[in-house]
Amino acid sequence: MWKWLHPYAKSESTYKLCQTLLPWFSLSAGITLTIGIIWGLMFAPADYQQGDSFRIIYIHVPSAITSMSAYAAMALAAVIGLVWQIRTAYMAMIAIAPVGAMMTFIALFTGAAWGKPMWGTWWVWDARLTSELVLLFLYLGVISLYKSFDDKIQAGKAAGVMSIVGVINLPIIHYSVEWWNTLHQGATISKFSKPSIAPEMFWPLMLNLLAAVLLIGAITLKRLQNELLRREIHRPWAVKTLLKEGKG
Repeated sequence: MWKWLHPYAKSESTYKLCQTLLPWFSLSAGITLTIGIIWGLMFAPADYQQGDSFRIIYIHVPSAITSMSAYAAMALAAVIGLVWQIRTAYMAMIAIAPVGAMMTFIALFTGAAWGKPMWGTWWVWDARLTSELVLLFLYLGVISLYKSFDDKIQAGKAAGVMSIVGVINLPIIHYSVEWWNTLHQGATISKFSKPSIAPEMFWPLMLNLLAAVLLIGAITLKRLQNELLRREIHRPWAVKTLLKEGKG
């Protein structure tokens, strides 16, 4: 079932795939993000308890969900690299890591901004907030470990093992509000059949979530292209690509 991966063990094939997908991801991300932000911030009704301050949900929730999704994707790339010895998978892993770290930081920052009017403080050592902070440290750990090796194959293996071990934190983040008594509110949109949010608030939130996924995809594809060129700089296909794009 994994035979479709084999062509993308070649750096040139992976680069061409990124080149094909990048415009679609970029355009889709731009359109959905613009519509979603305008819809959520300007046209969605105010919350009956929180008023307009609830609108930060349209940034906070998508960034929090995609911070975990990006980590899962990074760990999957690590598994592919370790099991099938596909080095482009390690490049994909490290291309995802800074993007996931960025989304995690946004989730923490917006969560703190939301917590101030709701809880009266910027930060509490709430189970979900703390486990999300651990996620940021895991991302930074993977990035630092990868950069600490000169041999990037060994770097990929070491960082890959760390990213796989860190997956244990994902269910802790997700179920923390159920396992512990926390200030953080419970599930809202994950109960898709009957979400705890009005439809006129729910759909712009879903659109922003889709936009966040597409944005992560677009940035990751561009970062992966750059990583491929940097690692294959002496290969004829890479030199030809750089000359064609005016970077040589």
